[in-house]
Amino acid sequence: MQVSAQKASLVLAEPFVIARGTETEAEVVWVEVEHEGERGFGEAAPIERYDESAESALAYVEEVADELGDDPFAFDEIEARLPRRELAARAAIDGALHDLCGKLTGLPVWRFLGLQQTGPPTSWTIGLGDPDEMTRKAEKVTDFRSLKLKIGGRDGLDVDRVASVRAVWDRPLRVDVNEYWTLDEALDAIPRLQQLGVDYVEQPLPAGDEDGPALKTRSPLPIFVDEDCHTLADVAACGERAHGINIKLAKSGGIREGIRMAHAARALDLGVMLGCMVESGLGIAAGAAMASLCDHVDLDGNMLLAEDPWPGVQLVDGVQLPPATPGLGVRQEVPSPR
Repeated sequence: MQVSAQKASLVLAEPFVIARGTETEAEVVWVEVEHEGERGFGEAAPIERYDESAESALAYVEEVADELGDDPFAFDEIEARLPRRELAARAAIDGALHDLCGKLTGLPVWRFLGLQQTGPPTSWTIGLGDPDEMTRKAEKVTDFRSLKLKIGGRDGLDVDRVASVRAVWDRPLRVDVNEYWTLDEALDAIPRLQQLGVDYVEQPLPAGDEDGPALKTRSPLPIFVDEDCHTLADVAACGERAHGINIKLAKSGGIREGIRMAHAARALDLGVMLGCMVESGLGIAAGAAMASLCDHVDLDGNMLLAEDPWPGVQLVDGVQLPPATPGLGVRQEVPSPR
């Protein structure tokens, strides 16, 4: 198999704010794997929080290009040969192989995996802002059945943010703190969020915080962890500190690892959420292929972009629906002139 990769920049439609900072564009890496005249594509969406970058992902792909071998269906053997680091880059290679094998067999990836095409509806994410700003954004949402609010402002206004949005939004509501609460802050806020009808709280404490198990025991709302849970090896420990896990292919290493994590979580009676980074439709299509295994889905990364260079995933009745065409089903488009 021939492997190549290139960096690309995804421009957001508007600045996206979370507790850790503000993002106006995201650098990704697109991987191409060619075999017998067919080409498969995958996307790496590395982030600084996990000490990864587009440069390090690109370097990883170039380093392992000769390790893929000649059989694109030999997933286990290929995984075993690749160094277990740069998980976003591994996810891109994994996505490209699934795309390639789907095209070689004439099957969409979700069918190739034996899964359903339709998963749960996706949340629409509203970035951190003042209560009035977040409420104005919520009032404009029409195509989604649930909202996820980014909070963790460390200004005493997090519950006010949720209450303000709840006044104009009567459908499911979730919050993501991105590691920015202490145990005392969480125990103060979560009962009030329960009264506001919030479904669950995502990553309220810093990853690895020693108070995680205590919060799980005392929280009246389910706790889902994101930054605490990267790969299959993390799932069991997450059961001590959370009621569910957030799987993101860019931090797990790809579809195969994501599926393993989903099944492991089920075995431990944990809820399963599927999330994403800021990604194009290429990355979102890989996630959507396994979305039917999950309880909650947050796959809106491509819809945060000014223009999606890999269209094909469709939002149907609030569900990010993977294409029914072979492979991941998305095709690169040349950007429109600006």
